[in-house]
Amino acid sequence: MSRPATSTTSTAASPRQLWTRARGAALVLALILIGGLALATLRSSDSHGSLDPRSADPTGSRAVAELLKTRGIELTLVTTLDEATTATTPDATLLVTTPDLLTRSQQSTLHQAMTGSAGRTILVGAGQPSLGTLAPGVTSSTSTPVENRAPSCTLAEATRAGTVDLGGERYLTAPGSTADSCYPSDGLPTLLRLPGRDTTDTVLLGSPDILYNERLDQQGNASLALQLLGSRPHLVWYLPSLTDASATADTPDDGTTGDFLSLIPSGWLWGTLQLAIAAVLAAVWRARRLGPLVTERLPVTLRASETTEGRARLYRKANARDRAASVLRTATRTRIAPLLGVPVQDAHSADRLLPALSVRLPETTADPRPLLFGPAPADDATLIRLADQLDALEREVRTS
Repeated sequence: MSRPATSTTSTAASPRQLWTRARGAALVLALILIGGLALATLRSSDSHGSLDPRSADPTGSRAVAELLKTRGIELTLVTTLDEATTATTPDATLLVTTPDLLTRSQQSTLHQAMTGSAGRTILVGAGQPSLGTLAPGVTSSTSTPVENRAPSCTLAEATRAGTVDLGGERYLTAPGSTADSCYPSDGLPTLLRLPGRDTTDTVLLGSPDILYNERLDQQGNASLALQLLGSRPHLVWYLPSLTDASATADTPDDGTTGDFLSLIPSGWLWGTLQLAIAAVLAAVWRARRLGPLVTERLPVTLRASETTEGRARLYRKANARDRAASVLRTATRTRIAPLLGVPVQDAHSADRLLPALSVRLPETTADPRPLLFGPAPADDATLIRLADQLDALEREVRTS
């Protein structure tokens, strides 16, 4: 005789339900991606980062680069050390935008190229990590804010430019030095010119502000920038990069030299933080609120014997005789405790349950403690025998 087919109801969400739940988040994500791609497309030709001669951003340097080109200065943009040293010639000015990013071996190679040429080298914002190699004999003091400062020196470029926006690094030279010290702050210069052999010289700029698009038209910034960068017919604009193969020759000099975050524009960092906060708030908003348990009707009705058999098969498959014995003993103690006058909360206390059981069954010669509170069975046969003994004990308690 064939068994009737049992209909089952699936509790899994349908594709339509899944789409209904996820379409809001998918729409927001699509809008963010489309907006980001559109913004990147619109700004890709103008935004290249700080001190980049291709960048029209406030901290870019396209304005000064265009002015130099109109004056006949040939500008070469390089991003690797090999390109910078190759392009450096006696009639060239080498501008190093972030010398502190260079590793020790890169600085040594660059210094050899500087001393071997008759050109000018301009180091922007050079600090203690790079001064020892690129400008021997010069050290840096505490930085100072960028302010309008007067030249207070006889350097021709500075006297013609007048007041400019300078600050940042302040430099100290050895006593008796012939360096030109300009635009001082508390007695220490923020612009230092170090003369070299023949026409070679090195200029240290404490801050890059005179090269920024947003500051070029203020004070004498444009004049000083054009004079320093346009003193030779060729300008090599070196933007050091951590992707340069020569940067792997040794490790960074300190924690700031290899800091990747310093290369990321601050706007991107703030944008990432805002997106993270928005994601957390969205998770809190959409998270499931866990309230009290609610009983629900099972989609399929199962006989108790089937449930028991299924659990037993799982215990057997996992070889969990200890767990099975614990369940059997716990259930037996819970059922016989009320029959013995023991509260249910004390059913699993041997000191409360066993004396009551001895009073109820005084003629029992077997010790009930190993039966109700004993160790786990060693094999399946012992587990089956334990189940039979527990069943017999319960029947005896009920019929006594």
